[in-house]
Amino acid sequence: MRLQGAITAIVTPFKKGKIDEESFRKLIEIQIEGGIDGLAPCGTTGESATLSHAEHEAVIRICIDQVKGRVPVIAGSGSNNTSEAISLTRFAREAGADAALLITPYYNKPSQDGLYAHFRAVNDAVSIPMLVYNVPGRTGVNVAPATLARMYKDLDNVFGVKEATGNLTQISDILELCDDDFTLLSGDDFTLLPILAIGGKGVISVVSNIAPGPMHELCAAWFAGDTQKAVELHYKLAPLCRACFLETNPVPVKSALGLLGIIEDASSRLPLAPLTPDNARKLEEILRGDARGLCLKA
Repeated sequence: MRLQGAITAIVTPFKKGKIDEESFRKLIEIQIEGGIDGLAPCGTTGESATLSHAEHEAVIRICIDQVKGRVPVIAGSGSNNTSEAISLTRFAREAGADAALLITPYYNKPSQDGLYAHFRAVNDAVSIPMLVYNVPGRTGVNVAPATLARMYKDLDNVFGVKEATGNLTQISDILELCDDDFTLLSGDDFTLLPILAIGGKGVISVVSNIAPGPMHELCAAWFAGDTQKAVELHYKLAPLCRACFLETNPVPVKSALGLLGIIEDASSRLPLAPLTPDNARKLEEILRGDARGLCLKA
């Protein structure tokens, strides 16, 4: 499995407490029309933690059906319960996902050997390309570079990582320990350009929900050797990166999609709360000011 470029960690729109299929399909089309390189449903930004199993499966089915093979679909299928992760990953394969994105077990705080054993169990049970999702700020556990390299070398299905530590030293260590076929994707929009500069392949992006074209263009410029354009886009996108993390993701980016008229209901499920009035004002100012011309239009 080879992935490169900007892949949207796509939001899950809701309406009256249920999945808003119409808005979701519309957003998927807008993403593809905007030039996005892939879609990742049921990740953190897709609020997988508050989806029932039936809803989780519905979101992945809808995404795969709407995409119709035009870009890769990397389905979130991780869990802190290894048997549940196997079940969700098996569903992703059977539904036709191109790859699975598996968050490290959260709350349990497994050892490095426990992390390896978890991914080995999923690898041995389901034949689908797998990305490890390392986000210790949410899970409470970090995959050490040596552990990740061990997974990559030993497990046939593990082909890369979504690295959301923001730690360039760790990211450099991972790339040093793995070969050129290893796919390291940034899990933070802020660090996309630095990660590309040391050998990364792209980003699983929050910001691309509202600016798929510019995120794709930044990656494309880098791989085409146009460093100047990539740097220019990095700084143009910086205000949007800040805006999308004014509060806990995905609250700001869903609010932005609502302000832009892309989705009707911009709410996130409890326990996530709406933006504070002050941050809602800041978000609107950025969308109307520094980010003008970068964002989607309804």
